[in-house]
Amino acid sequence: MGLNESTSKKVITRVDWEKKLNDVKIRKEDMNKLVMNFLVTEGFVEAAEKFKMESGTERILSNGSFTLSLFCFLFADQKTGFIVIVKAVQCGNVDDAIEKVNDLNPEILDTNPQLFFHLQQQRLIKLIRNGKVEEALEFAQEELAPRGEENQTFLEELERTVALLAFEDFSNCPVGELLDISQRLKTASEVNAAILTSQSHEKDPKLPSLLKMLIWAQNQLDEKSTYPRINNLVTAVLEDPAVLEILNHATR
Repeated sequence: MGLNESTSKKVITRVDWEKKLNDVKIRKEDMNKLVMNFLVTEGFVEAAEKFKMESGTERILSNGSFTLSLFCFLFADQKTGFIVIVKAVQCGNVDDAIEKVNDLNPEILDTNPQLFFHLQQQRLIKLIRNGKVEEALEFAQEELAPRGEENQTFLEELERTVALLAFEDFSNCPVGELLDISQRLKTASEVNAAILTSQSHEKDPKLPSLLKMLIWAQNQLDEKSTYPRINNLVTAVLEDPAVLEILNHATR
Protein backbone atom coordinates (compact mmCIF):
# COMPACT_ATOMS: atom_id res chain seq x y z
CA MET A 1 0.00 0.00 0.00
CA GLY A 2 1.41 3.42 -0.95
CA LEU A 3 0.93 6.81 0.70
CA ASN A 4 -1.39 8.04 -2.06
CA GLU A 5 -3.67 5.04 -1.72
CA SER A 6 -3.90 5.50 2.05
CA THR A 7 -5.27 9.06 1.67
CA SER A 8 -8.55 7.65 0.32
CA LYS A 9 -9.10 5.74 3.52
CA LYS A 10 -10.54 7.00 6.76
CA VAL A 11 -7.79 7.79 9.24
CA ILE A 12 -8.49 6.96 12.88
CA THR A 13 -6.05 8.56 15.30
CA ARG A 14 -4.71 6.87 18.42
CA VAL A 15 -6.76 9.22 20.62
CA ASP A 16 -10.00 8.34 18.84
CA TRP A 17 -9.15 4.65 18.71
CA GLU A 18 -8.34 4.41 22.41
CA LYS A 19 -11.56 6.27 23.20
CA LYS A 20 -13.50 3.65 21.24
CA LEU A 21 -11.66 0.89 23.09
CA ASN A 22 -12.40 2.46 26.46
CA ASP A 23 -16.09 2.64 25.58
CA VAL A 24 -16.16 -1.16 25.38
CA LYS A 25 -16.68 -2.49 28.90
CA ILE A 26 -15.27 -5.95 29.60
CA ARG A 27 -15.91 -7.43 33.01
CA LYS A 28 -12.95 -8.79 34.94
CA GLU A 29 -15.05 -11.87 35.72
CA ASP A 30 -15.37 -12.64 32.01
CA MET A 31 -11.62 -12.28 31.54
CA ASN A 32 -11.01 -14.64 34.46
CA LYS A 33 -13.34 -17.22 32.94
CA LEU A 34 -11.49 -16.92 29.62
CA VAL A 35 -8.14 -17.48 31.33
CA MET A 36 -9.52 -20.43 33.29
CA ASN A 37 -10.90 -21.93 30.08
CA PHE A 38 -7.47 -21.69 28.44
CA LEU A 39 -5.60 -23.19 31.39
CA VAL A 40 -8.02 -26.09 31.73
CA THR A 41 -8.39 -27.06 28.08
CA GLU A 42 -4.62 -26.85 27.55
CA GLY A 43 -4.00 -29.09 30.54
CA PHE A 44 -2.22 -26.60 32.81
CA VAL A 45 -3.88 -28.11 35.85
CA GLU A 46 -1.60 -26.70 38.55
CA ALA A 47 -1.82 -23.22 37.06
CA ALA A 48 -5.62 -23.60 36.90
CA GLU A 49 -5.73 -24.54 40.58
CA LYS A 50 -3.61 -21.54 41.58
CA PHE A 51 -5.57 -19.18 39.34
CA LYS A 52 -8.81 -20.47 40.83
CA MET A 53 -7.67 -19.48 44.31
CA GLU A 54 -5.93 -16.21 43.45
CA SER A 55 -8.62 -14.82 41.15
CA GLY A 56 -11.66 -15.92 43.13
CA THR A 57 -12.99 -17.72 40.06
CA GLU A 58 -14.98 -20.09 42.24
CA ARG A 59 -17.06 -17.18 43.58
CA ILE A 60 -17.92 -15.69 40.19
CA LEU A 61 -19.15 -18.79 38.38
CA SER A 62 -22.82 -18.56 37.59
CA ASN A 63 -25.23 -21.43 38.15
CA GLY A 64 -26.00 -23.48 35.07
CA SER A 65 -23.17 -22.08 32.98
CA PHE A 66 -20.75 -24.18 30.98
CA THR A 67 -17.89 -22.73 33.00
CA LEU A 68 -19.51 -23.82 36.24
CA SER A 69 -20.13 -27.38 35.08
CA LEU A 70 -16.58 -27.62 33.80
CA PHE A 71 -15.24 -26.15 37.04
CA CYS A 72 -17.16 -28.65 39.15
CA PHE A 73 -15.99 -31.52 36.95
CA LEU A 74 -12.37 -30.47 37.38
CA PHE A 75 -12.20 -29.74 41.06
CA ALA A 76 -14.95 -31.77 42.71
CA ASP A 77 -12.98 -34.98 43.27
CA GLN A 78 -9.38 -34.48 44.29
CA LYS A 79 -8.64 -38.24 44.55
CA THR A 80 -9.90 -39.74 41.31
CA GLY A 81 -10.89 -36.74 39.22
CA PHE A 82 -9.67 -35.10 36.05
CA ILE A 83 -6.78 -33.15 37.56
CA VAL A 84 -5.31 -36.20 39.28
CA ILE A 85 -5.38 -38.16 36.01
CA VAL A 86 -3.58 -35.49 33.98
CA LYS A 87 -1.03 -34.96 36.74
CA ALA A 88 -0.35 -38.70 36.83
CA VAL A 89 0.53 -38.73 33.13
CA GLN A 90 2.67 -35.61 33.48
CA CYS A 91 4.61 -37.26 36.32
CA GLY A 92 5.03 -40.55 34.47
CA ASN A 93 2.60 -42.57 36.59
CA VAL A 94 0.93 -44.05 33.53
CA ASP A 95 -0.44 -47.20 35.17
CA ASP A 96 -2.25 -45.09 37.73
CA ALA A 97 -3.53 -42.75 35.02
CA ILE A 98 -4.92 -45.61 32.90
CA GLU A 99 -6.68 -47.08 35.93
CA LYS A 100 -8.26 -43.74 36.82
CA VAL A 101 -9.30 -43.03 33.22
CA ASN A 102 -11.08 -46.39 33.13
CA ASP A 103 -12.72 -45.63 36.47
CA LEU A 104 -13.93 -42.32 35.09
CA ASN A 105 -15.14 -43.69 31.75
CA PRO A 106 -13.95 -47.02 30.24
CA GLU A 107 -15.05 -45.93 26.78
CA ILE A 108 -12.40 -43.19 26.62
CA LEU A 109 -9.57 -45.62 25.90
CA ASP A 110 -11.77 -48.17 24.12
CA THR A 111 -12.76 -45.60 21.51
CA ASN A 112 -9.39 -43.84 21.25
CA PRO A 113 -6.73 -46.34 20.11
CA GLN A 114 -4.16 -43.63 19.44
CA LEU A 115 -4.40 -42.32 22.99
CA PHE A 116 -4.17 -45.82 24.45
CA PHE A 117 -1.12 -46.57 22.28
CA HIS A 118 0.62 -43.39 23.43
CA LEU A 119 -0.08 -44.23 27.07
CA GLN A 120 1.34 -47.71 26.55
CA GLN A 121 4.28 -46.14 24.76
CA GLN A 122 4.94 -44.05 27.86
CA ARG A 123 4.96 -47.24 29.94
CA LEU A 124 7.55 -48.71 27.57
CA ILE A 125 9.67 -45.56 27.72
CA LYS A 126 9.63 -45.69 31.51
CA LEU A 127 10.90 -49.29 31.46
CA ILE A 128 13.69 -48.33 29.06
CA ARG A 129 14.63 -45.30 31.14
CA ASN A 130 14.89 -47.50 34.23
CA GLY A 131 17.17 -49.95 32.42
CA LYS A 132 14.69 -52.85 32.45
CA VAL A 133 15.67 -54.15 29.01
CA GLU A 134 14.12 -57.62 29.11
CA GLU A 135 10.91 -56.34 30.62
CA ALA A 136 10.77 -53.56 28.03
CA LEU A 137 11.21 -56.00 25.13
CA GLU A 138 8.55 -58.32 26.52
CA PHE A 139 6.14 -55.43 27.03
CA ALA A 140 6.76 -54.10 23.52
CA GLN A 141 6.18 -57.53 21.98
CA GLU A 142 3.03 -58.36 23.93
CA GLU A 143 1.32 -54.98 24.26
CA LEU A 144 2.46 -52.74 21.43
CA ALA A 145 3.55 -54.98 18.55
CA PRO A 146 0.00 -56.28 17.89
CA ARG A 147 -1.22 -52.71 17.59
CA GLY A 148 1.65 -51.90 15.27
CA GLU A 149 0.57 -54.72 12.96
CA GLU A 150 -2.80 -53.03 12.59
CA ASN A 151 -1.53 -49.48 12.20
CA GLN A 152 1.55 -48.40 10.24
CA THR A 153 1.93 -45.18 12.23
CA PHE A 154 1.92 -47.11 15.50
CA LEU A 155 4.52 -49.50 14.09
CA GLU A 156 6.83 -46.63 13.15
CA GLU A 157 6.44 -45.06 16.59
CA LEU A 158 7.14 -48.40 18.24
CA GLU A 159 10.30 -48.90 16.16
CA ARG A 160 11.55 -45.44 17.15
CA THR A 161 10.87 -46.18 20.81
CA VAL A 162 12.57 -49.60 20.78
CA ALA A 163 15.56 -47.96 19.09
CA LEU A 164 16.33 -46.38 22.47
CA LEU A 165 17.56 -49.79 23.63
CA ALA A 166 20.48 -49.61 21.22
CA PHE A 167 22.04 -46.68 23.05
CA GLU A 168 23.71 -46.59 26.43
CA ASP A 169 24.00 -42.80 26.32
CA PHE A 170 20.55 -41.41 25.61
CA SER A 171 21.96 -37.89 25.19
CA ASN A 172 23.56 -38.97 21.90
CA CYS A 173 20.53 -40.94 20.74
CA PRO A 174 18.74 -39.63 17.60
CA VAL A 175 15.39 -40.45 19.21
CA GLY A 176 16.37 -39.23 22.66
CA GLU A 177 13.56 -36.67 22.64
CA LEU A 178 11.19 -39.52 23.48
CA LEU A 179 12.66 -39.48 26.98
CA ASP A 180 12.09 -35.76 27.40
CA ILE A 181 9.34 -34.52 29.68
CA SER A 182 7.77 -32.76 26.70
CA GLN A 183 6.78 -36.20 25.39
CA ARG A 184 4.85 -36.91 28.60
CA LEU A 185 3.24 -33.49 28.46
CA LYS A 186 2.15 -34.18 24.89
CA THR A 187 0.48 -37.41 25.98
CA ALA A 188 -1.05 -35.65 28.98
CA SER A 189 -2.55 -33.10 26.58
CA GLU A 190 -4.12 -35.96 24.60
CA VAL A 191 -5.61 -37.38 27.79
CA ASN A 192 -6.85 -33.92 28.71
CA ALA A 193 -8.66 -33.47 25.39
CA ALA A 194 -10.13 -36.98 25.42
CA ILE A 195 -11.57 -36.59 28.93
CA LEU A 196 -13.07 -33.19 28.16
CA THR A 197 -14.65 -34.55 24.98
CA SER A 198 -16.07 -37.56 26.81
CA GLN A 199 -17.70 -35.26 29.35
CA SER A 200 -19.23 -33.08 26.60
CA HIS A 201 -16.88 -30.21 27.41
CA GLU A 202 -14.96 -28.17 24.88
CA LYS A 203 -11.51 -29.60 24.18
CA ASP A 204 -10.16 -26.46 22.49
CA PRO A 205 -9.56 -23.15 24.29
CA LYS A 206 -11.56 -20.08 23.32
CA LEU A 207 -8.63 -17.64 23.38
CA PRO A 208 -6.96 -18.72 20.09
CA SER A 209 -10.32 -18.38 18.32
CA LEU A 210 -10.70 -14.85 19.67
CA LEU A 211 -7.23 -13.96 18.42
CA LYS A 212 -8.10 -15.33 14.98
CA MET A 213 -11.22 -13.16 15.04
CA LEU A 214 -9.04 -10.14 15.88
CA ILE A 215 -6.78 -10.83 12.91
CA TRP A 216 -9.78 -11.28 10.61
CA ALA A 217 -11.42 -8.06 11.86
CA GLN A 218 -8.23 -6.07 11.36
CA ASN A 219 -7.83 -7.42 7.83
CA GLN A 220 -11.39 -6.35 7.04
CA LEU A 221 -10.83 -2.92 8.55
CA ASP A 222 -7.57 -2.47 6.63
CA GLU A 223 -9.59 -2.17 3.42
CA LYS A 224 -11.51 0.85 4.70
CA SER A 225 -9.43 2.60 7.35
CA THR A 226 -6.01 3.41 8.69
CA TYR A 227 -5.90 2.96 12.44
CA PRO A 228 -3.65 1.92 15.36
CA ARG A 229 -3.09 -1.75 14.60
CA ILE A 230 -1.94 -4.73 16.68
CA ASN A 231 0.73 -6.48 14.63
CA ASN A 232 2.33 -8.48 17.42
CA LEU A 233 -0.16 -10.62 19.33
CA VAL A 234 2.41 -11.32 22.04
CA THR A 235 2.97 -7.68 23.03
CA ALA A 236 -0.46 -6.44 21.80
CA VAL A 237 1.04 -2.97 21.28
CA LEU A 238 -0.99 -0.54 19.18
CA GLU A 239 1.10 0.86 16.32
CA ASP A 240 0.16 4.33 15.10
CA PRO A 241 -1.19 4.72 11.54
CA ALA A 242 1.56 7.18 10.57
CA VAL A 243 4.26 4.76 11.63
CA LEU A 244 2.60 1.89 9.80
CA GLU A 245 2.30 3.90 6.59
CA ILE A 246 5.95 4.95 6.72
CA LEU A 247 7.02 1.33 7.24
CA ASN A 248 4.79 0.10 4.41
CA HIS A 249 6.09 2.79 2.07
CA ALA A 250 9.71 2.03 2.95
CA THR A 251 9.33 -1.64 2.03
CA ARG A 252 8.06 -0.90 -1.46
